[in-house]
Amino acid sequence: MAFSTANVQTESGSKYLQQLCKHWSHKMVTEFDPKQGRVDFPSGAHLFLEADDSVLRLKLEAPDDNLARMEGVVADHLKRFAFREELTFDWAKAA
Repeated sequence: MAFSTANVQTESGSKYLQQLCKHWSHKMVTEFDPKQGRVDFPSGAHLFLEADDSVLRLKLEAPDDNLARMEGVVADHLKRFAFREELTFDWAKAA
């Protein structure tokens, strides 16, 4: 498994966290509250989210050959929810 993280600057992190988890809860196992969330993908990947007043923190765990694709899936979905602002995702490999 490989890991990556991204800290996304936004004042709406809690809103986006909840929207994303609700959106995916129809097809995947999710757990969330206004401050943190988790999504378990059928592919074996896991997304962990934390929100505060200025940043949405993302930690993604996925099979090595699927990490880059999953980064794109997560970013694309969040960008759709945040169409009123420009979100920047600087994914960094993590241990």
